[in-house]
Amino acid sequence: MHIAHNKTLRKLFAPLIYFTMWLGKNHPTTLVKLRYFARFQTFLNLKNPQTLNEKILWCSLCTDTTLWSKCADKYGVREYLEEKGLKNLLFPLLGVYDKPEDIEWDKLPNEFVIKTTHGSGDIMIVRDKDTTDRKTINEYFTKELSQRFGYLEGSTHYPRIDPKLIVEPLMKNDVESQKYSTSIIDYKFWCFNGKPQFCWVCCNRDKNGTDVMTYDMDWNAHPEYSIFYGEYRHGNVIPKPENFDEMKHICEMLSEDFPVLRCDLYNLGGKVYFGELTFTSLGGLMDFYTPEFLLEMGNKVDVNYKG
Repeated sequence: MHIAHNKTLRKLFAPLIYFTMWLGKNHPTTLVKLRYFARFQTFLNLKNPQTLNEKILWCSLCTDTTLWSKCADKYGVREYLEEKGLKNLLFPLLGVYDKPEDIEWDKLPNEFVIKTTHGSGDIMIVRDKDTTDRKTINEYFTKELSQRFGYLEGSTHYPRIDPKLIVEPLMKNDVESQKYSTSIIDYKFWCFNGKPQFCWVCCNRDKNGTDVMTYDMDWNAHPEYSIFYGEYRHGNVIPKPENFDEMKHICEMLSEDFPVLRCDLYNLGGKVYFGELTFTSLGGLMDFYTPEFLLEMGNKVDVNYKG
């Protein structure tokens, strides 16, 4: 669990957390360099970035990330998809609220999902609204909405997002996907200079982690690209989605404005759905790929690409 979401850890490390947040708000480059060294035991190269992590962090720290904020906003990104003519990919919006007390429970179906617009992983699934502890939900999201996600990571785009709550339907696995995964299959496309290059597939997601596998655009599996450990387990090879070409075209449309972007899609019942757009995967500190693959992907990114 992320330290920001664990009450015990937050209390124990409160002074360090507050200092880190201050550093991330006022000196993000310094914080990112410290975090990078702590993770990889090497210095971050911002003068001549080479690996995917380095180029992601260079773009985050050295370019205008205003559009990143709009597209990382789980509510604001809906407008971006509409501008691209891709409104049909969006899950229905059941409600958007400034605070949890505003949630109109009587107007919602029995099952749904509540998300913050500005965070990462701040999701609560409601499977039976009549038996759900609404007080606990209110307390949880009141706290989440009061925090600015991103400062702990030295992020430049997350803190600009206006904190809100959105409610969407609870989407369930389709019959075909159930053959290969107990959870909805998450297709995460790595796009460089407006073109999808690799697809990182997450299956069998549970509280302990997810099964993962990386594919190229011909749907060849490449387990050698990954470093598998507890949270990211070695997944089985699954068949290529029937509408894979459509998914690639969607990724081209969504990534055409960015030198590097991870575009997450779902494929349920033969229909493609939008997941999210991610700019700083794992805060630009990805250690679940091999150094060789991070360099290979980095070589495909032109940080000066303007679309």
